[in-house]
Parts: sequence; C-alpha cells; structure tokens
Amino acid sequence: MQQFELIAPCHFGLESVLKREIYDLGYDTTRVEDGRVFFAGDAESICRANIHLRTPQRILLNVGEFHAETFDELFDETKKIPWEEILPEDAVCNVAKATSVKSKLFSTRDIQSIVKKAVAKRMCEARGLERLPETGDSYPLRIFLYKDQVTVGLDTSGESLHRRGYRLKTGKAPIEETLAAALLLLTPWKPGRFLLDPFCGSGTFVIEAAMMAAEIAPGLNREFVSCDWTHLIPSEVWKDSYDEARELAASAEPEKGLILGSDIDGKILSVAKENAKRAGVGHLVRFEKKPVAKIHRDEEYGFIVTNPPYGERLMHTEDKETDAKEALASVYRDFGAALADMPTWSAYMITSYEQAERMIGKSAQKKRKIYNGMLRTDFYQFPGPKPNKNKRG
Repeated sequence: MQQFELIAPCHFGLESVLKREIYDLGYDTTRVEDGRVFFAGDAESICRANIHLRTPQRILLNVGEFHAETFDELFDETKKIPWEEILPEDAVCNVAKATSVKSKLFSTRDIQSIVKKAVAKRMCEARGLERLPETGDSYPLRIFLYKDQVTVGLDTSGESLHRRGYRLKTGKAPIEETLAAALLLLTPWKPGRFLLDPFCGSGTFVIEAAMMAAEIAPGLNREFVSCDWTHLIPSEVWKDSYDEARELAASAEPEKGLILGSDIDGKILSVAKENAKRAGVGHLVRFEKKPVAKIHRDEEYGFIVTNPPYGERLMHTEDKETDAKEALASVYRDFGAALADMPTWSAYMITSYEQAERMIGKSAQKKRKIYNGMLRTDFYQFPGPKPNKNKRG
C-alpha cells in the first residue's frame, strides 16, 4: 500500500498528547512542530486516524513542502507537485484555508488564488485539457506558510474532527471536543475512576470521558470527505476501519455511575443529557443540577476536570443584580471551598481568569499554557494524594 506523510494539526500546547495518541494507535511520528504532528502511514492509516484519534483537528495528507517568498515562486513550486497522480480528472479542488505567519506572502486570499491556479494549470497540461470539469468529489487543500516555508496539505477529514456528531446544541462558549479529550488525556484519570465536572455545561468533558470508558471511537458515527476518494483509499479499507471501531466498542464493558456532571443551569443540563444520549453514553453519565458550592462527594478519591466561567462565558447566578466581576470571583471562591472540602480529590481546570488561584485559595502544582483558538488560557493542575491500592480513585 502506498506510503504517505500525514499531518495532524492540534491546539497549541498539546502536541505531546497527540504524539502519544498517534503512537498508541500504532504509528511512528516523523516530526513535531508548533500545533502540528507529522506521522507516516498508508491509506488504512488515514481511515484509522480519522476514526480513532481524539485530539487532532483534522488529518492532512502532506503533498508538498517548499520555500517561497514571491507569488511567482508559490505558483511555480505548487505547479511542480504531480497533481495528476493525486487528484482524479474531475476533482473539485479548492483551497479551503491558508495561513501565513512571519512570511513575506501574507495575503491569504491571494495565496489561495495562486495555489488554485497552479493546481489547475498542472492538471490541464498533464491531461491535455483546456479547463478542469470539476464535476466530481471534493478535495480541499490547506496551505501553511511559516517563515516563507510552505506546506501543502490535502484535507482528508472535511469537517473538523471536533464535530463528533453528538453535540447539536451547546451552551455559551463550549469547549471543543478535541480540546476536552486532550485535557482529559493530560490528567492521570483513567476509565474506572470517579470523574466530576461541576461546570459541565453541554457536557463535553463528561461525554468525552464516557466515550473513552466505552471505547467509542470519536469518528465512529460520522463520515469524512476522503470516504469518496476510492482511487486513493479503497472502499473496503474504510469498511474494515469502521468495523474495527464497532467491534472495539461492542467488546467494552464500562462501569456505570463513575462519571458525573453538574451545573447550576437546568436548561443546559437538559442539552447535556440529550448530547450524552446521542453519543451513546447516556447510561454512563449522571447529571445533577446544583451550584459548585454543593458538589461535595463522599467517595474518598476522584478527579475534577472542568472548564469554569472566565468572563468570556455567560454567567448564571441566582442574584441577577450581582456585579459580574464579583459574581465571577464568587464562583471561584465557592469552587475553592468545595475543593478544600474534598482534599483527597485531584482537580484540573482550564481558564483564562487571571485571579483563579487567588480566588480558589490554592496554588496549582503545575500550570500549562494552552491556546483555545486565539484565546490564551492556562490548565491548572491540583493533584491530590495517590489512593491506596485497594481503594478506587
């Protein structure tokens, strides 16, 4: 089977998590850059990576890399790529996105136009056509420029991989599924241990955790744009990859009652329950309506992983007249008091709220910088004591 170099973009700061996930899936990484992990694979790898990987934003086929400081160079180097060996004659090939960082070419619209023209020129010359018919399947391209180095990626995913298919409704500023999964994988939590999200919103953290526990592949219930690329990926390879994922989920025996979500907003909890059911894990997650001040658990050990409000999100308070800043501070103080009442639990929290540690009344053992889109956030880690071997935690 033909070998490729594949690119998996991810959130900045979480490359190590994705690298480990790729390795666990059975593939060798070739290099790691900011926000991207490269790995070697074949057609089956494209299918399995799209279906099984929980943390990347998409899977790209690396079709070319070169240096370009002018639009002429961009055109000429793009045209050197053997597009006739990659794309069928009737392909609809559009440059879905271009990004440029610290490069002389910075107009993303012009970059998209030039690359599109170069691909069309090469295809027409190679096949003796005056113009491309563009009546077939979609082949989206993504172009990255960094310090004048160009990477041309063919997007095998289509819709972003965070779109699992279960979250049709959300609350305000929900955390992406891929980011939630990556943050869970950054913690010592494993299926079979207690997990609580006291600001669960539409349920992303607890649903992602339950899917891990049930061994439900994140891409099992969706399709990808490359499912139609039968000249590159035979249909039976996709079928076998989906069958593998179904068999894995069917053989799992997750323990019930260990994953808990709570929130003060009853309406968003209804959405969370619908999302969990749609994800196939409604029986694994318990939801409760309660403020963070009342989240106490009697279990001796467990994990809190959460995405509390931090000014970007709509606050839900019982006193609508409360000043927003004071309300935000109060939420973190209540969270801190709850943590103090559960001293053997470990807590992990992503937020951009700069006063988080002061209001919680506790310093994080570790703090990891994470970019949630363009927003700088920190992932605060408050690990508790390790449980005795004969106790759950």
